[in-house]
Amino acid sequence: MNEATAVFSALRPRLHGIAYRMLGSVAESEDVVQDIWLSWNGVEHQTVENPEAWLVAATTRRAIDRLRAAKARREDYVGIWLPEPILTDEGASPEELQELASDVSVAFLLLLERLSPEARAAFILREVLDADYPEIADTLGKSEAACRQLVHRAKDQLRDGRPRQTIPHDSHLGLMRRFADAMMRGDFQTLRSLLAVDADLQGDGGGKVTTFPRPMVGGQRIAQLFFAAHLRYGDGVQVRLARINGEWSLLRYLDGALESAQTYVTDGEKILSIHVQRNPDKLARIARGLQGFQAA
Repeated sequence: MNEATAVFSALRPRLHGIAYRMLGSVAESEDVVQDIWLSWNGVEHQTVENPEAWLVAATTRRAIDRLRAAKARREDYVGIWLPEPILTDEGASPEELQELASDVSVAFLLLLERLSPEARAAFILREVLDADYPEIADTLGKSEAACRQLVHRAKDQLRDGRPRQTIPHDSHLGLMRRFADAMMRGDFQTLRSLLAVDADLQGDGGGKVTTFPRPMVGGQRIAQLFFAAHLRYGDGVQVRLARINGEWSLLRYLDGALESAQTYVTDGEKILSIHVQRNPDKLARIARGLQGFQAA
């Protein structure tokens, strides 16, 4: 392996992380990183003073272009679009898991959809990757003042949707275990008691499986939805805990087949929001990665 290849290989996870935070799609992120790899191979490497800065900037710019095209496609998406969930490496450290849960959670990626592509890039570079403003300005081809303004406005747009406090890991995990158990037992009262009165649920079926075209609001209604699945499938409802995008989440199986990946926003005591990924295309990678899966 030559030096240029070694540099790219070492930075590949970081580049993929940037692209995934920008696009919310593993496949598109991999395409971006592959494009950058091809571009990197065509560069006179001895002329690149800072390979990491070059690769980060190139990846960010390519992801901005991809996101502009993706936003246009998502306007015609059938139903609600949710980011593609990813199984978190079981070998990740507690610090890595905390970082993932705070800036790659499905809820956070969905929140980033409020931003324009350039604002999203500026926010991610500054607030997630801790880049300085000269670097951001060089990446986006804007002045430092303009980049500061982009980040400031992005913070304002996201402020009301970000959690105000960090939820203890054990509190969230315990809540997930109780909810999973209630789902499998068809315990309607417990399901309802664990959901906030104004909890909401969003589902992504991609037009390939049925789901609700708009968010479902109300803990009572959501509890009835999960209870109805138990009435229909009985013991065929199985729920497993898995870390998805850094957070303990639930995988639901119906009659042995993976039906959905469900990520949860909680306050440690009640479930506030549920994101249910049912699109088979977005579940396929999780299904392939479940070999050797260890339940909590």
